[in-house]
Amino acid sequence: MAGIYIHIPFCKSKCAYCSFFSSVDQRQCSEYIDALKREALSRRTYIGDEEVHTIYFGGGTPSLLTAKQIDSILKSLKDNYNIDSEPEITLEANPDTIDRTSLKDFKEAGINRISIGIQSFFDDDLIYLCRRHNSQHALQVIDDINAIGFSKSTLDLIYGIPTLTDEKWNKNLDIFFSTGMKHLSAYALTIENNTVLGQSIAKGTAKAVNEDESIRHYEILTQRTEQQGFIHYEISNFAMPGHYSKHNSIYWTGGNYLGLGAAAHSYNGISRQWNVSNIKQYIKTAGVSNSIIEKESLSLNDRYNEYVMTSLRTSFGCDTEQIRNSFGNEYASHFERLIKKYLDTGMVKKKNSTFILSNHGMLFADGIAAELFI
Repeated sequence: MAGIYIHIPFCKSKCAYCSFFSSVDQRQCSEYIDALKREALSRRTYIGDEEVHTIYFGGGTPSLLTAKQIDSILKSLKDNYNIDSEPEITLEANPDTIDRTSLKDFKEAGINRISIGIQSFFDDDLIYLCRRHNSQHALQVIDDINAIGFSKSTLDLIYGIPTLTDEKWNKNLDIFFSTGMKHLSAYALTIENNTVLGQSIAKGTAKAVNEDESIRHYEILTQRTEQQGFIHYEISNFAMPGHYSKHNSIYWTGGNYLGLGAAAHSYNGISRQWNVSNIKQYIKTAGVSNSIIEKESLSLNDRYNEYVMTSLRTSFGCDTEQIRNSFGNEYASHFERLIKKYLDTGMVKKKNSTFILSNHGMLFADGIAAELFI
């Protein structure tokens, strides 16, 4: 099962915490879409004839596109790739860029899953993050999504915001559960130095994240989602059975994916590729030359490290039999020897040949994985 990711790097404004590649200058949007189609045509061999089960419009703010533009991109993909008859097609959206009419148009264009960036249902949190929408708008958009019939949709929340109390975080979760949505992505607020918020914190003009509060919010999150029957199937993702994100699961289970657009990444088990983070250069050369693409061939060690890092993020865990079969006995022995100390602390649970992080262990997933690398 393969996926295609399409990066739409345009935004109305930049959120204070965002470090993703994006631009508030939308004047080149039409030219960018033409370049996307050229790249799609030129990179047909990257995932071969493998059937594509998921298409994901990420950003940036992909919901700034019109339904007609979305439709034209999807037609280009269907003309050039082996697309499943019923693919999962996700559109990331900000509440201030969609309404009931545009949602209906997106659905008619082929979108069947909306990922809506709510972040919080409290205005002071949204102001701290420099989000453009307010709490009432967020609630209205969720009503619109449900009314149009996007049954596979998901929303994003952020915890650890300095303005977010435990009471407000619990209320955010109450509101989410009341929506009837069956998938939630919840992220700890992390601050990068090159962001507006990072610079403001450094200057002392914005309050810094309190790590203890963030951990407490995470513990509330895992406890309450479990009580509601949600499965914590990846560090930041929770879903009712049968409602996992198929696209993101491709990343976490080592599947193949093609990334189209400026700054988009691709992986086919042999190499990792990524496009230039420059819209003007991308438009000029996409589909014409390989100058927009950088490539890293993956060694056996690289592929082992990648498997450990991604599998430990999930509830499926890291299987030493798979390590043995894919990489050899030395790799399996290395993993089993180093993982033992985490079994003893309760950060890792073992089920047959599979090692799975506990909820507490997931707080330290990156560090644990790094210690297991070769």
